[in-house]
Amino acid sequence: MRELVERRLDGRTAVAGRGRSVTVNLGESALSWLGARKHIDARQIEAGERLRTDYERASIAPSVTMRWDVSPRGGRGDVLDPTMAQIEAKRRFDAAMAGVGPGLSDVLWRVVCADERLADAERALGWPARAGKLVLGLALDRLAEHYGLRR
Repeated sequence: MRELVERRLDGRTAVAGRGRSVTVNLGESALSWLGARKHIDARQIEAGERLRTDYERASIAPSVTMRWDVSPRGGRGDVLDPTMAQIEAKRRFDAAMAGVGPGLSDVLWRVVCADERLADAERALGWPARAGKLVLGLALDRLAEHYGLRR
């Protein structure tokens, strides 16, 4: 989804003719932003997207409204019912986070699942500026190994 807005370089909303500004896509995830600027490679992006997919399917994030999707009644062969699909996604998510390890999973969760900007994650974790890029790269490499993605 493309949701373009003009932002001043200090992060506030730009006013026409006042200072330098850039166009920002608000619909772009923090992970895709890093990938578009070549801070992470395609293998790391794929690993992060797999983790985010399981996170979203597991419905781990707080929900603010009722679910309106239609749930099928009864089984349909090899298709999991929504509850079982959610449980399986949660199991895969937990296994992936455990595979990454406690020292790396915090920044991985913040950037990939919570969609925090890397600078915000560094601040929240009390890390120095630009340390998060290195640690996130290591976390995504370990996640890619967990998923068996080849270089």
